[in-house]
Amino acid sequence: MTKYNSPAALLIDQFSRTITYLRLSLTDRCNLRCIYCMPRDDEDRDGQVKTGKFLNHSELLSYEELLHVVRLAVSQGMNKLRLTGGEPLVRRGILDFIQQLFLLEGLTEVRLTTNGVLLEEYAQRLFNAGIRQLNVSLDTLVPEKFTKITGKDRFSSVWDGLLEAKRLGFKIKVNVVAMKGVNDDEFINFARMAVEQPFQVRFIEFMPVGDKSTWQKDQFISSEEIKVLISEVGTLTPFRKSHGEGPARMYELQTPGGQKGSVGFISPISHHFCDQCNRLRLTSEGKLRACLLNDRETDLKILLRGGASDAELIAIIRQTIIDKPQGHALQKEFAVRERQTCSGQMSRIGG
Repeated sequence: MTKYNSPAALLIDQFSRTITYLRLSLTDRCNLRCIYCMPRDDEDRDGQVKTGKFLNHSELLSYEELLHVVRLAVSQGMNKLRLTGGEPLVRRGILDFIQQLFLLEGLTEVRLTTNGVLLEEYAQRLFNAGIRQLNVSLDTLVPEKFTKITGKDRFSSVWDGLLEAKRLGFKIKVNVVAMKGVNDDEFINFARMAVEQPFQVRFIEFMPVGDKSTWQKDQFISSEEIKVLISEVGTLTPFRKSHGEGPARMYELQTPGGQKGSVGFISPISHHFCDQCNRLRLTSEGKLRACLLNDRETDLKILLRGGASDAELIAIIRQTIIDKPQGHALQKEFAVRERQTCSGQMSRIGG
C-alpha cells in the first residue's frame, strides 16, 4: 500500500486542488428538527414536530466499514477528518469509534460538528478520546426562537454544553445559518459573543439544499450585508488566509474598547470558495460525494458489501477526485430563479 502522505500519494484533482479532508456523516438521525434541514412536511404523531424518514441502521455504513474507508483514504494522502450527521452524538458507540480513528497512522486531525444538545454529557469523554476542535451549530441566542427554528426547547442544553466545552479547553467554532427575517436581528449579539467568549463565530449564507428545504430567496442575506450590520460592534480586519484553512473568510473583530474576537463568513452563494475546496463527503448512506451542491455520487456501500478489493476502492476514491467539479452553479442560478436546490437531504449528506 502507498506510503502515508508521501508526495506520490497526494490526491490532486484536475483543477490542481489537493484533497486532504474527508467529511463523514455518521447518521441522518438528529435530536433537533431544524427548519432548513429536515423535510418540512413530515410531522410526529402529535402533529407538532417534523420527524423525517430516517435510514434503517442496516442502511448506514458500520463503524468497521467506515474505518475501512478512512484507512484507505488516509493511505492515499488524506489526513483530516470531520464527523457530522444528522447529529453524530446520537449514534451509539461513537466514542469507541473515535478512539479507533486516532489509532490510524497518518490521520492527523479529527474534528466533530454537533448541534450541542448532548455536548455537556459527552464533552469530557470526547476530550479524553482525543477530539480538540468542535463546530457547534447555533442559529439563535433567544430560547423561544431556538424552539421555533429547531422544533425543540433545548437552548439551555446547548448553551451549557458550550460552557462545558470551553471549560475543558476545546477550540470552538459556532456556526450560524443566516436567515433574513429569522435571526438577522441577532447578528450583532453573535458578534458581541465573539469578543466576549473564546468562540469563533461563523455566519453561513442560507443555502437551498434539499427538495423539501424551507429556503426562500427573500430569506437570503449575503455576507457583505452581515458585515455591515455587525460593524456596529467594532472594526473588521481580515486575517491572512492559510492554505487548507477551510471555506470561511476570517476577520478579527475589535471593539472601540479594545476587545478582540474572530468572526468568519462562509459565502457559498455570494462569494463561493470552490477554487479552494479540499474535501470529499461520505454520506450517511455510504455514498462518496465530491461536492455538497452537486448530486453526483458513488455508492461505496454496495462496493464494500460486494467484496470490492482495496485497490478497487482506492481507484473509486481517486476517480471521484478526478471528477470533482470545478464549482457549483448556485450563484448564477440564484440570480435568475426564485428557488434552486440540490436534491440531496442535508441531514443525510452531512452538515
